[in-house]
Amino acid sequence: MSLSSCFHSCWPWPLQFWVPFLSVCILFVRPIGSSHQHFHPHSIKLPGDITLGGLFPIHARGPHGLPCGELKKEKGIHRMEAMLYALDQINQDPDLLPNVTLGARILDTCSRDTHALEQSLTFVQALIQKDTSDIRCSNGEPPLIRKPERVVAVIGASASSVSIMVANILRLFEIPQVSYASTAPELSDNNRYDFFSRVVPPDSYQAQAMLDIVKALGWNYVSTLASEGNYGESGVDAFMQISREAGGVCIAQSVKIPREPTAGEFDKIIKRLMETSNARGVIIFANEDDIKRVLEAAKRANLTGHFLFVGSDSWGAKSSPVSELEDVAEGAVTILPKRASIDGFDQYFMSRSLENNRRNIWFNEFWEDDFRCKLTRPGIKLDPDKKKCTGEERIGRDSLYEQEGKVQFVIDAVYAVAHALHTMIQDLCPGGTGVCPNMDPVEGRALLGYIRAVSFNGSAGTGVLFNENGDAPGRYDIFQFQMTNHTHPGYRVIGQWTNNLRLNLEDMQWSGGDQSLPESICSFPCQPGERKKMVKGVPCCWHCELCDGYQFQLDEFTCEMCPTHMRPLPNRTACRDTPIIKLEWHSPWAVVPASLALLGILATIAVVITFIRFNDTPIVRAAGRELSYVLLTGIFLIYLITFLMFAEPGVVVCAFRRLFLGLGMAITYSAMLTKTNRIYRIFEQGKRSVTPPKFISPTSQLVITFILLSVQVVSVFVWFAVVPPHTIIDYEELRPPNPDLARGILKCDMSDLSIICCLSYSIVLMVTCTVYAVKSRGVPETFNEAKPIGFTMYTTCIVWLAFVPIFFGTAQSTEKLFIQTATLTVSMSLSASVSLGMLYMPKVYVIIFHPEQNVQKRKRSFKVP
Repeated sequence: MSLSSCFHSCWPWPLQFWVPFLSVCILFVRPIGSSHQHFHPHSIKLPGDITLGGLFPIHARGPHGLPCGELKKEKGIHRMEAMLYALDQINQDPDLLPNVTLGARILDTCSRDTHALEQSLTFVQALIQKDTSDIRCSNGEPPLIRKPERVVAVIGASASSVSIMVANILRLFEIPQVSYASTAPELSDNNRYDFFSRVVPPDSYQAQAMLDIVKALGWNYVSTLASEGNYGESGVDAFMQISREAGGVCIAQSVKIPREPTAGEFDKIIKRLMETSNARGVIIFANEDDIKRVLEAAKRANLTGHFLFVGSDSWGAKSSPVSELEDVAEGAVTILPKRASIDGFDQYFMSRSLENNRRNIWFNEFWEDDFRCKLTRPGIKLDPDKKKCTGEERIGRDSLYEQEGKVQFVIDAVYAVAHALHTMIQDLCPGGTGVCPNMDPVEGRALLGYIRAVSFNGSAGTGVLFNENGDAPGRYDIFQFQMTNHTHPGYRVIGQWTNNLRLNLEDMQWSGGDQSLPESICSFPCQPGERKKMVKGVPCCWHCELCDGYQFQLDEFTCEMCPTHMRPLPNRTACRDTPIIKLEWHSPWAVVPASLALLGILATIAVVITFIRFNDTPIVRAAGRELSYVLLTGIFLIYLITFLMFAEPGVVVCAFRRLFLGLGMAITYSAMLTKTNRIYRIFEQGKRSVTPPKFISPTSQLVITFILLSVQVVSVFVWFAVVPPHTIIDYEELRPPNPDLARGILKCDMSDLSIICCLSYSIVLMVTCTVYAVKSRGVPETFNEAKPIGFTMYTTCIVWLAFVPIFFGTAQSTEKLFIQTATLTVSMSLSASVSLGMLYMPKVYVIIFHPEQNVQKRKRSFKVP
């Protein structure tokens, strides 16, 4: 039965069952009769009035089947010697714990949580009552069992996984624990780890600092990489949780490095990270061995300079992870709790020798490893391939020495307990000299309260204090691994974090010495006029969509339509007024109709002048002078409307458009209808009687014409009363898909329908006139008015039948206004020209060029032969 399985089997039980059951576990695993060496294997014992425990990773994790591996010089020996150094300093200090000597029991965790748990049972043995009544020596006497020393507090452990395992057992026996290196966020849980404190800040602070770095660099899309275990997984979890709460940074991938990675595992990790190649930033919480293998895999994949690493304090400013991989690690930003090298410890440690450091049972092993020599031991033959240690070697002189980074925190942890004990003695033993009966034994929960209340300047001059969860304040130095501006590649301090970030961006350098900030973003910023369409579930990723049509960019997520009278700017960031246009005289659409109309007006004037000049001649009198002048007036107005249609819209122009658009045609076709009706009635009456029909005199004809005309005039003035004439700007008519071509059209308030309605009465007159023309087609040839009117009406109907599809067929055209206006005016000019040409041009030709034919002919009977 292993101790760890015994421990886990006890865990679900209530506290009152723990202690007796754990005692059975201890007795089962470590029998009472074992030797002293078996009780405390690989431990250092320093006598004292008060004993502190110590847990240090003197050795690395052992290979399969073995608890311990190779010696860890820096993380193990340096840190452990820092505790011994601190105890020496305290015991020599007359002001701190006077008349009290601190002792120690220091154990090796071998960097393994289960092994550390077994070792830490040493600390709780004195608290377990053992029943030895049934044990007797060979002479029948009860055995003399040395009472183990009572450990009042434990300094350690290093790895978070080890501290978690040990904390679970120490809290049961109310033994305070102060760590110098464990940073897992879950150790801040004061309900589960209420007797745990630490002089280093938790990874939640570190995660916040790393997030602040990512934001300061302008990154919003990063991946995370963690070694399997409490440290790596807790650190990444803290980073992800803080990034979710703060917003602005998204996690592309979260990759875990197995405890026992298989061959090719790191190549697979790099390949997976490249699945989201835009996420160049990699947040890494991993041990130094895993960091080195990640860098090696990146180099094998020829990705030097691609990944931008942000490393936790496990990377810090260590040279071992980047050794021979400097080009891959260039630009890596790392973080390390603010620390300083303790000069007193350097002097102490470099003065250690085989003669003056016999209390350190692992110092001989360290000596052999540090100086690469072999000590002679009785009965053991010296390896001929290794040189013999002389004992005259000196640390720092005959070997490389650099103070390990956590030495400061080990010293501060020991001093924190010493200050707490000092205050406790002052409170419980007033006026006494040393430990009094009130502190025998030292009550753990009370000591915990004193530890949490300490506040003093630590070995580096920075304040040492704890919050309500036993955490130290977050103070970090920020480093970047750079290869330029240095004689050799190395780490350079580029900033600090103490609750907020101070980062010197101008001091940062990236791959190849580039000082411009690299990017690690999911999506590039959208261009002006583009909105972000977010990717579901990934708030840092989006697609850029152009605000099309008449939309403009309201904000980064929204496109909105411009008001009707506006169109978007070319970059679509705002709207601008749509240009206003109107029919222009210089336009080809106006030049042609205006030219036709002008020619028609000149021709009409010429006809009128001719008729006036030859007013009493037979041809003019036969044409019906009164109606002819009325009809010519209508033709003139039809030509005139062309110029009103192209004139700049205004209230007066719009009023005249309404009036004259249908008036000229109404006058023309009212007169023609009156004429055709007169002819038809005359010859129809002639078939039945020699009596002429009524209302065929010139005066009657004029009255009939003006009665027909009054319908048009009255309708127009009713329209004036209901909807007064005014101008409008039509923004819908010329609004093509391309907003750059959009125009507002200044025009009169006459829709297509209103134009047709305005002409509808004239069309009715025209159709009616055509019907009478058809009915009058059989009149005698000597009655020369009938057939020209008939041909005029047939041609006019053809013109207007062609007008309708052209007018309405261009309703969707971008040049609708121009085409329809030109079509309307040309159609009206053609119909006027047909009337003028067929009814009056032959008469003018005869009057001017053949005056001999303009004579009185004999009278004819009204009766048809």
